[in-house]
Amino acid sequence: MPVKAVREEERGRDSLTNGRAGSAVPQDLPFWAVPVEKVLTLLGSSEDGISQAEAQKRLATNRSLIGRKQSPWRMLLDQFKNPIILLLLCSAMLSFSLPGESANAWIIIFILLASGLLGFWQELSAADAVAKLLGLIETRAMVTRDGEDCEVPIDAVVPGDVIRLTAGNLIPGDCRLLTAQDLYLNEAALTGESFPAEKVNSVLEKATPLSQRINTLYLGTHVVSGMGTAVVVRTARDTEFGKISERLEQKRPETGFARGLAQFGRMLVKIVSVITVVLFAVKVGWQGDPVTDSLLITLALAVGMTPQLLPAITSVVLSAGAKSMARHHVIVKQLLSIENLGGMTVLCSDKTGTLTEGEIHLHSALDPTGNPSERVTRLSYLNAFFQTGFANPVDRAILAASAMTADDARFTTNGIQKLDEIPYDFLRKRLSVRLLLDGEKLLITKGALANILEVCSTVETTEGNCCDLASLRDSIERQFTQMSNEGLRILGLAVRRDDSPHLTKANECEMTFLGFLVFTDPPKADARETLEQLKQLGVKLKIITGDNRAVAATVSQRVGITASKVITGSELRQLSDEALRHRVSEADVFAEIEPNQKEQIIRSLQRNGEVVGYIGDGINDASALHVADVGISVATAVDVAREAAQIVLLKHDLGVLVEGVREGRRTFANTLKYVYFAIAGCFGYMFSLAIASLFLPFEPLLASQILLINLLADFPAMSLATDSVDPEQVAQPRRWDTKSIFRFMLFFGFASSSFDFLTFGAILLVFGAENHDLFRTGWFVESTLTGLLILLIVRTQRPFFRSEPSTLLLMACALIAVIVVGLPYSPLASTLGFIPPSPLLLGMMLIITALYALGMETVKFFFYRHFGK
Repeated sequence: MPVKAVREEERGRDSLTNGRAGSAVPQDLPFWAVPVEKVLTLLGSSEDGISQAEAQKRLATNRSLIGRKQSPWRMLLDQFKNPIILLLLCSAMLSFSLPGESANAWIIIFILLASGLLGFWQELSAADAVAKLLGLIETRAMVTRDGEDCEVPIDAVVPGDVIRLTAGNLIPGDCRLLTAQDLYLNEAALTGESFPAEKVNSVLEKATPLSQRINTLYLGTHVVSGMGTAVVVRTARDTEFGKISERLEQKRPETGFARGLAQFGRMLVKIVSVITVVLFAVKVGWQGDPVTDSLLITLALAVGMTPQLLPAITSVVLSAGAKSMARHHVIVKQLLSIENLGGMTVLCSDKTGTLTEGEIHLHSALDPTGNPSERVTRLSYLNAFFQTGFANPVDRAILAASAMTADDARFTTNGIQKLDEIPYDFLRKRLSVRLLLDGEKLLITKGALANILEVCSTVETTEGNCCDLASLRDSIERQFTQMSNEGLRILGLAVRRDDSPHLTKANECEMTFLGFLVFTDPPKADARETLEQLKQLGVKLKIITGDNRAVAATVSQRVGITASKVITGSELRQLSDEALRHRVSEADVFAEIEPNQKEQIIRSLQRNGEVVGYIGDGINDASALHVADVGISVATAVDVAREAAQIVLLKHDLGVLVEGVREGRRTFANTLKYVYFAIAGCFGYMFSLAIASLFLPFEPLLASQILLINLLADFPAMSLATDSVDPEQVAQPRRWDTKSIFRFMLFFGFASSSFDFLTFGAILLVFGAENHDLFRTGWFVESTLTGLLILLIVRTQRPFFRSEPSTLLLMACALIAVIVVGLPYSPLASTLGFIPPSPLLLGMMLIITALYALGMETVKFFFYRHFGK
């Protein structure tokens, strides 16, 4: 469409700016086909951006893509969304209309409110803690406001903001390009195109397809190389990604922990439904009990069997783990990823900065014969000095080596003019700069040695003469292998005269090889010890690096990976999927790997049943971080890597990660403790209650008493977040096993019920069945005390007296025990349906409680002996 027609179309749509001139462009306006000046006018912006005050106004109307933070009121309401709890509340309301039932109804309401408020407080505390932790690693964008550059959170960017872009930056919205200098973006997330897309400022036709809009930047993409500025046109749900938000909502697959919780929930629903429906039908249809009373008792039974505080306890345990990990310099972005971190069996990592010091130093600059070369040093310095793409450690090392003082350099750049540049990319593995140097146009290219040699045809000798590359290739490759075997990283440098009007990748041909750039990055002093700790934790380390085979093998041996098997990227390309699955398990080191092959390696390991962690900090690590079971990055990583990760290390150190793995396992162990406690205790006494309700001529417990037992038992369980963990519980990776949990429920539940039946028999035999309140008081004391004991017993696989619980857990259990024993003697006793127990009754309940501890310890011994850990 001609530009004039486009402008006429715009004028007819200016009224669609949401009633605010200068706040947005019409949703259906093809802004890529409009001159930049018009876009800026529609946005009420300029090349100097907008004011801070205007940005705050626009932020209030931003349609967030991820939704606003859940309000405390909504969080409180969610505590009571459980259908069973709602039914119980309705039954309590119904009881108000029945004679003599109002006190019981008030007790039910009070207990449910207390339970809901306890869960609300825990979830609110957990949410606040996580929000503070995420603030430490918040992704930010550089914008121009009030004429000055400033950093703002990426979700605070609004239409009209002018953003400044460098390599590694995430694009915060759909933008129109203002300026570009060798700007390349990775748009694979949106277009599916794996090759970086070059961006230039121009006016396009309206019908230009998305993948060819070279003047437009999109949310969900990131800068690979170069720099530029752009004005934000649309944000969040108004972007191209927002229009297809279903894709964004397809997050990572559920963690094993989340799947386990869901399976556990479904299992409980089935069990609770069967027991409660059968009990209600028998009581009403066979025994002829009143419907309301039967409904109250069966619903209370259902609530008692359901660990309704599991979401709250899970949140508080995970958030406590996240806070503890933060103290060890590990930030958790997604709480449920803690389980995957603890269950990780394979860690894939680059060697640079993780196993090595991460500070690359220029060791030497050599000519093709291996002698020091001032010419190679100078031209590599000019290449690094004038390149404006990705700020990388190689160029920093070259510039640092050539510096004489902090503010000076041994090579002058006066009189040298930069003409053009081809930024580095991960396919070519080269970086070229064309300069007007000493009166001639010289193309200077550096990169991986193999990629440099493939564009060279000649070699410059020490005397300055040129000879055919083929005559010296064997010698060059021998030197390369020798230096690589010493753990040195080798790049090549090449030049050619180039007078072409515009530089393209095709100009990288028929070049002259000048020599080697030799870099060193020594292994960390504690790398060997750290890898041994990971091995003891059951985590295998696999190195994935772009470096050559010899360097990767040498470094791996220096850090303790002996007899390592090395696979190169070229070998991977020749393997079938089935062969790859076999080889990735055998190999310890993957060398000369391209970015897309990292993802391929991780997926193959996952298909082999491994829980795979990947640690990376570069642009080329983003896809691998996303597909890994647990993506790990560092706080200094580029935006796109940090956003793709679930775990962020504040220190680039595997030692930090080792402690993170331990903490992840401690957190997982404490969460499972509550699950074991809930299914062992709740199932046992609820099964006993169901059986007793069918055969006793009275209700063994009132609905309010059932709920009170549940609340009192759950109170000390909250302190599991601070509980100590036995060393064997963190020694090896652990995963959620629903079958094992089901077996645990049956073993411990029925064993627990046997002591309830012992209690029934003892009370009925000694005191008879006439005093219903006495029976309920005795069982209430026994059931709650044994509930406290089962919590202490199932929290460890050892005998419970040989595993020291946390002080807070012991204090909570002791407090509840005192309350339970004292409650029947308190003024609340008659209201709750209790009577003061005689010394004989109390002594009987304490003896049965002691026998319970002995019996459950015996059951635990046989369970773990026959069914493993």
